[in-house]
Amino acid sequence: MTITVGILTMSDKGYAGDREDVSGMEIRRIVQDGGLGNVEFYEVIPDEAGIIRDKLCEMVDVHHLDVIFTTGGTGVSPRDVTPEATMAAIDKELPGFSEAMRAESLKKTPHAMISRAVCGIRKESLVINLPGSPKAVRESLAVILPAVRHTVEKIKGSMTECGTS
Repeated sequence: MTITVGILTMSDKGYAGDREDVSGMEIRRIVQDGGLGNVEFYEVIPDEAGIIRDKLCEMVDVHHLDVIFTTGGTGVSPRDVTPEATMAAIDKELPGFSEAMRAESLKKTPHAMISRAVCGIRKESLVINLPGSPKAVRESLAVILPAVRHTVEKIKGSMTECGTS
């Protein structure tokens, strides 16, 4: 199964062309180098809840991507609205992904406690909020990537057993 991937970066400065999107490029590199799938969509948008929600819906409803990785906007700054926008777009939350990323990050920094990242399902797509820094993106993806392919298969209706013998 070839997984189609989208990357959505939330950054006012990146959208304005004042900052390079290093985190989005890091996601692309990890996805491609790790053989997870094909990156078929990439965009940098401003930190605006309505725009984020609408873009997530478009990525699923129009582009039919299997996995959408977002980066940025998951903290507690006034402009950090990615979790709220994601909750407005998804049908089901998958808290285990967010909990695993925070738990691993807490081993490295107490600042992981302020992450509000949300992960979930919209229709047959997996949506994962990642932090905004390249280092945190690498650390978070290292934790969750082993479960992504299986999760996508289950979302799409695979009847294979989840347990291993």
